[in-house]
Amino acid sequence: MATTTASAESLVQNEDLRRRLFFTLFCLLIYRLGVHVPTPGINGEVVKSFFENQGGLFGLFNTFTGGALNQFSVFALGIMPYISASIIFQLLTATIPYLENLKKEGQHGQKKITQYTRWSTVILALVQGYAISSWLMGQSGPNGEALYYPQVGIVPFQVMTIVTLVAGTCFIMWLGEQISERGIGEGASLIIYAGIAAGIPSGAMGLWTLVSNNQINGLLALMLVAFMVAVVAFIIYMEVAQRRLPIHVSQKGGGKQPPQVMGSYLPLKINLSGVIPPIFASSLLMFPATLSSFTDAGWVQVLQDYMNPLSPTGGGLYNILFVGLIVFFCFFYTEIVFPPHEMADNLKKAGKFIPGIRAGKSTADYITKVMERINVAGAVYLSAVCILPTILIARINVPFYFGGTSLLILVGVALQMIDKVNAYRYEAMIKAAQKPRRRRVHF
Repeated sequence: MATTTASAESLVQNEDLRRRLFFTLFCLLIYRLGVHVPTPGINGEVVKSFFENQGGLFGLFNTFTGGALNQFSVFALGIMPYISASIIFQLLTATIPYLENLKKEGQHGQKKITQYTRWSTVILALVQGYAISSWLMGQSGPNGEALYYPQVGIVPFQVMTIVTLVAGTCFIMWLGEQISERGIGEGASLIIYAGIAAGIPSGAMGLWTLVSNNQINGLLALMLVAFMVAVVAFIIYMEVAQRRLPIHVSQKGGGKQPPQVMGSYLPLKINLSGVIPPIFASSLLMFPATLSSFTDAGWVQVLQDYMNPLSPTGGGLYNILFVGLIVFFCFFYTEIVFPPHEMADNLKKAGKFIPGIRAGKSTADYITKVMERINVAGAVYLSAVCILPTILIARINVPFYFGGTSLLILVGVALQMIDKVNAYRYEAMIKAAQKPRRRRVHF
C-alpha cells in the first residue's frame, strides 16, 4: 500500500512523466476513435456480418487491428504494413553494406533508414489496399447482398478504398512515432497492445454468453480462464528471468595496498528479443494471405486452409512456419540489437572483465555462447506460449481468438511500460537529488 501511494505521489510531482502518460493515452484514444470510422463506400452492417464469418487469418488480423478490419474502418490495415517494412529493412541492414554503414553513422543514418521505412510502408499499404479492395469487390454478404457501393460520389469504390486505407496506415505510423518520441514506450507495440486489449471485454462477454446458453460447459470455461491466468503468470516469470554474468571492476589501490576488485553483474534476459519475434512472425504470415487475394486458384485455397491457425488440425503449416519464424527472429533480432563484440568492447573500455575470461575476443566468444543458449530457451518459451493455447482453443472450439501471441504481447508491452515509467521516476529522483538547495543564512 505504501509503494502504491509513493508511486501515485511521484506521478503527481513528476511533470514530465505525467505529460508523457497523458500524451500516450490521448494518442491511443485517437486511434481507438479512428477504428470506428468506416471506409467510405461500404455497406457497414453487411461487411461486419461478412467478416464475422471469416475467422482464420482474418480473425487474427482483426485482433491485431483492434476490430478495425471487422468494421472495415479507415484503419483496417492497421500498423502491420509498417511492421512488415521495419522487418524488411532490419533484414536488409544486416546484408546490404550501404544500409549497414548508414546505421553506423548514428542519428543521421537512422533518419535515412526511417525515411526508407516510411516509403516502404506506403508501398506495402498500396499493395495491401489494392488486394483487399479487389478481393472485397468479388465477395457478397451472407444473403447475397452487395458489400460496397460502386461509386463514392464521382470516385470509384476501389480508388476511394485504396486512398483511404493508405492514409489510415500512414496516420497510424505517424501516431506511433509520436508516442515513441513524446510519450512512453514503443509506439507501434502500444498500438497493437491497445487493439488487442480492446477485444478483451467482448471476448469475456462472448464466453459468458456461451456459458449462459449452455453452449459450453461452465467448468470448462473456468478451466480455460484458469489456463490463461497460468499462462500470464508463466509469461511474467519468464519475462523478468535473467542470466547474470559476473562482472568485476579492477581499481588500483593506494600506496602498497593491492588492487581492489569490485563485483557487479551483466544481466541478460532469458527472452532477450521480447515480443518482437511473435509480432514479426505474425505480420509475415499475414502478408502472403493478403497477396493470395489476387488469385482464385485451387491450390491457394488449400494453402489458406493449412495456414488457418484455428483449424481442427491445429494450424498445420501455419504453426510450423510460425515456430520457424519465431526461432529465426529470436536469434536474428538478438544478434542485431545485442552484438556480443560491442558488449565486449564496452566492458574492456570501462575496465571491466568477466572472471576467468580474457578481455576482447575471448569475452565476445563467451557472451555469444551464453546468449545462444539463452536464445534456445527463449525461442522454446515463445513458441510454446504462442502455439499451445491456440491449439487448445481450437480443440475446445471457443469462437474468439485470444491465443498465446495476444497474451504475450499484452504482458510484454505492459512490463515494458512499467519499466519505462520506473525509469522516468528514478531519473526525476536523481535530478531532484542533484539539484542544489538554497541555504538561508541566519544573522
